[in-house]
Amino acid sequence: MRIARLAAAALLAASLGAGSALAEDGHGTNPPREKWSFAGMFGRFDQAQLQRGFQVYKEVCANCHSMRLVAFRNLAEPGGPGFTEGQVKALAETYSVKELDDSGAEKERPARPADRFPSPFPNDKAAAAANGGKAPPDFSVLAKARTYERGFPLFVFDALPVTGYSEQGVDYIHALLTGYEDAPKGFTMPESGYYNKYYPGHVIAMPNPLSDGQITYPKNDKGEPVVPETVQQYSHDVAAFMAWAAEPHMMARKALARLIHRAVVCGVFWADGARDRASVLTRVDLDRSVSTGGTGAGLWGHHGPLV
Repeated sequence: MRIARLAAAALLAASLGAGSALAEDGHGTNPPREKWSFAGMFGRFDQAQLQRGFQVYKEVCANCHSMRLVAFRNLAEPGGPGFTEGQVKALAETYSVKELDDSGAEKERPARPADRFPSPFPNDKAAAAANGGKAPPDFSVLAKARTYERGFPLFVFDALPVTGYSEQGVDYIHALLTGYEDAPKGFTMPESGYYNKYYPGHVIAMPNPLSDGQITYPKNDKGEPVVPETVQQYSHDVAAFMAWAAEPHMMARKALARLIHRAVVCGVFWADGARDRASVLTRVDLDRSVSTGGTGAGLWGHHGPLV
């Protein structure tokens, strides 16, 4: 009975804690689940993919989207894209940031590794004015902010510790970037907007930002791109980079989770073994007690324990 109650409570907690956003208005099409190297407890970021994803962000997305919570130095930290400190310093110096001098006047200086990525616009109003009245969302935690539900009972498995799946956000981002197409017959499009089959309501203000061959990726020894230079690949790479940007220390968190998991499993096995050992000792004690004629001497000998 107690197990049944615990199971019911777990199901209720999972249902309350499951994802939210996309299914709220009922007009979004759930995106297909993609394969991500960092999915699951044992997943890891693909360093080369993060570097390509940053390239897509820098060359395309950064023209409109800020990334205010990410510092340049994060790019060189363990578990991330793996840039060297020298590369990060050189990259930071290509940006300018504003600060106040000793007189209180505002001045610009080259960015340093400790600085965060500056916004492409001076403020949100300027960003909205340049983008049809709505400021583009910040990239920092967008991969966590966007999600969708798979419905009962699948969302229960998504919420479990070992079999759980928390990559709905990057699934959606990848789908959104690849979901631009002509509106179907009978669908009324407003004067401004673009049809996207994965966007809630299917009308999005952002024009299609990517096209095949738009970004030149690193080449191999034969002079060929290491991966296809396609919208599918660009979208997959930048979505992975956004997952890292939303949680730069994911690898450290997963390492700690694995350590705790091993400790719990070892503790369970030790406790189970201790119970078995205690059971064996009890049986031996009873057997010896019977063999002595029922005197109760058992393991303590014929005269009982010393006190």
